[in-house]
Amino acid sequence: MVDATVEARLLDFNSPVDVPLLDATVKLMYSGTEQQRSEAEKVVLKFQEHPQAWTRVDTILELSQSQETKYVALQVLENVIRFKWGALPLEQREGVKNYLSSLIIRISSNAELYRKESTFVNKMNINLVQILKQDWPMRWKSFIPDIVAASKTNETLCENSMKILKLLSEEVFDFSRLDLTQYKTKEMKQTLSNECKMILDLCVFVLMNTKVIDLIRATLDTLSVYLTWVPLGYIFSRPELLQILLQLFPQPAFRNLALQCLTEVGSLQLSDPTSGQFEQFYLFFIQQLVQVVPPQTNIPDVYERAKDDEQKFVQNLALFITGFLRTHLAALEGPSTEEALLQGLQYLLQISRVENMEVFKTCLDYWNYFVLEVYSSCCADNGTMSGNLAAGASAGPPLFFGAALPAEDASGAATNGSRSRKKMYEKVLSSLRDLMIVRMAKPEEVIVVEDENGNVVRETMKDNDVLALYKQMRETLVYLCHLDYEDTERQMLEKLRQQQQATYHQGRWSWQGLNTLCWAIGSISGSMAEEQENRFLVMVIRDLLNLCESTRGKDNKAVIASNIMYVVGQYPKFLRAHWKFLKTVVNKLFEFMHEVHPGVQDMACDTFLKICHKCKRKFVILQPVEQEPFISELLSGLTNTIQDLQAHQIHTFYEAVALTISSEGDAIIREQYLQRLMTPPNATWAGMMAQINAANAAAAAAGGGG
Repeated sequence: MVDATVEARLLDFNSPVDVPLLDATVKLMYSGTEQQRSEAEKVVLKFQEHPQAWTRVDTILELSQSQETKYVALQVLENVIRFKWGALPLEQREGVKNYLSSLIIRISSNAELYRKESTFVNKMNINLVQILKQDWPMRWKSFIPDIVAASKTNETLCENSMKILKLLSEEVFDFSRLDLTQYKTKEMKQTLSNECKMILDLCVFVLMNTKVIDLIRATLDTLSVYLTWVPLGYIFSRPELLQILLQLFPQPAFRNLALQCLTEVGSLQLSDPTSGQFEQFYLFFIQQLVQVVPPQTNIPDVYERAKDDEQKFVQNLALFITGFLRTHLAALEGPSTEEALLQGLQYLLQISRVENMEVFKTCLDYWNYFVLEVYSSCCADNGTMSGNLAAGASAGPPLFFGAALPAEDASGAATNGSRSRKKMYEKVLSSLRDLMIVRMAKPEEVIVVEDENGNVVRETMKDNDVLALYKQMRETLVYLCHLDYEDTERQMLEKLRQQQQATYHQGRWSWQGLNTLCWAIGSISGSMAEEQENRFLVMVIRDLLNLCESTRGKDNKAVIASNIMYVVGQYPKFLRAHWKFLKTVVNKLFEFMHEVHPGVQDMACDTFLKICHKCKRKFVILQPVEQEPFISELLSGLTNTIQDLQAHQIHTFYEAVALTISSEGDAIIREQYLQRLMTPPNATWAGMMAQINAANAAAAAAGGGG
């Protein structure tokens, strides 16, 4: 029990602090009964908030036997440094600063004690950096030279110094906006930039002279932070730095940290791109990578079974390759580095298939950049590049540019005699098309989805991240289609054929496989020549309808139906040009409106509305070999079509039909269509009013009889 006597003794700042009593009280706060924890917490909180509590910190740190109590004391000190430091007399500030520095040096100079008190030391490091944010550089100008000099005297002391330097960089360059003025931030950044050469020299000195694993890891960790902002000249003034990092990369203990450093260096852009430094850097790295990850390694499969560090390595490798190639792609396309470049792209293709969305997004960002680079270079020679493509790829069906690519001879040389990028990357681009198809994200129009239990359900909420991913993948695949529409068509039709074969032979076919394929097919609308697109779409819809007929199971049919509806909705130009096909599609949508599986009716109505927006005139004019306009036929069967729809679905359907009727130019005929459209709801309304009138009459008669 924490009684009033205990509280009084702990809060009596006229007497020396009773450290054992404070230890006991803090212990109760963590391990006592609920009442004891509550009472102890109140007493400790009062102690921490006392204005003189910070004057007891040194005694507590020296005498306490409890890590928890030491942490409480350091928390008191941190609050004073952050909020009251400027109000303290200069002598007291110097005393705190010297005491904290001496204590850190004393503990971290003893390897055994340093490992034992690591949590305690880390907290002291944070407090020291908080002091630096207040006093450095004006009132502690010698800090960087002092810590660098001290680090060369002891390896565990150096390890802790690296952690302090890392914290300092993060506070100055990452978190300064949270609690520093702009002037103070600018001053600290300028000072740290001026003195960072000493820090980089220390890192190189350590990496060249120590074999202590923990020290090397701490140094690499700190170096990776400084490499994000240090002036470019400092990095290349020490060429041995890059050599050391490349030598450490193959070693498992340092692989991830070394790769993070290499990523920062590899993403830099030299003022003289012809120096050849980065080409040699990349060649040596690929040689090392082949030893670490043999080219035949199935990276997605290994990733699934890998430990956290190994999975982190795959993610870091993706960051390195994408960062390096985004900056130095053109420089690596020469004869001496082309093979290594293609090897790196093959690694990235493998990594892109890893089942980790963050890794995939990293790769996708690069692939989107890469295909635009290749397409632009193919178009630049004969002046066919246009901004319309990019706009179309992100906002709607793009214009057809495929025929405008430069012609190539049998050797793959472009008409201007230069080696064609399209030919150089032919295998990479083909593999990339396959990747985009099998991993295509779900478009906004698709609302029939598979839940976490494997059931096919109606989507209830849009995922904005998925929609953004779809737009980027769609843009990437559109560029790929422009680069080689024949390969794109071949791969898509082959995958659709495999889906049919799996069904016919009672094999396993995947909902996800069919979904991504159809989403990809829909995404490239407008990117082929009209004749080819027509032929391609006829084959796709024919195969999908056959698949729907041959497949058993309501869930399976619902998945196929949603894909049919999505694909046809993406090709309105084709539908307008082929009346029979349009009529077949709309009648199929009417069939789906009777399917009560979750989401199918909603999507059928939404797709019908989308088609009516694009093809409404086709429904009100008399088509060849038809007896009457389709709108008249639709209105004749209206009641049967909507009988299984819910109220909100009927509203969507009526909106679509009304939109179609509005395109009729003859006002008299338009009025007739409108009357026929409103006959069912008017009849329902008349029936309701008749029932109400009958009920009122019966009530009046009963009242009169009374």
